[in-house]
Amino acid sequence: MCAVNSEGLTSKSTTAEPSRQNRRSFLGALLAVGSAVVGALLSVPLVRFALFPLIRQTTDTKKSPVGSVSEFASLAEPAMRTIQIEQIDGWRKTVSEKAVYITKDRRDQLCVLSSICPHLGCTVPWNKEKKQFICPCHGGTFSVDGSRVSGPSQRGMDTLETSVEDGKLLVRFEYFRQLVSDKEVVG
Repeated sequence: MCAVNSEGLTSKSTTAEPSRQNRRSFLGALLAVGSAVVGALLSVPLVRFALFPLIRQTTDTKKSPVGSVSEFASLAEPAMRTIQIEQIDGWRKTVSEKAVYITKDRRDQLCVLSSICPHLGCTVPWNKEKKQFICPCHGGTFSVDGSRVSGPSQRGMDTLETSVEDGKLLVRFEYFRQLVSDKEVVG
């Protein structure tokens, strides 16, 4: 169908074109909104996965049994025991074994020492002949109660938190910062 406009020119009717454009723009908008919703839904697990280790706190290590208090009553020299530590970091669960020494402090009370050298983290064994803890890495020496005698370490061996429940000695293992003079928990 042809129509004559004010200038005397004939043109075809354009009544069908606006409805096509409206449908096309509606379908384009619907496609854009649908894509955005699907993209947002798919990104939620990815964002959660990426941020989970930052949001999640490391669990405190539980107290581990070392032995009964009665077996350490007549302790003449430090006794080494191995404890199991279970810790959860983010989504990773680890179980490790650590050596600790049960000894008596200057007030004759039971205390538990970490076997990790406060200098650079070597394992410090008890030397029966010299009656001292001697670090094999850099020659640091510590007395029977863990206090520093000599060597490059800036502090004595680290004591661990203990408690007694039902006649059993329990210890909570912690890691401490090395190469510093004050005992700082790393965690």
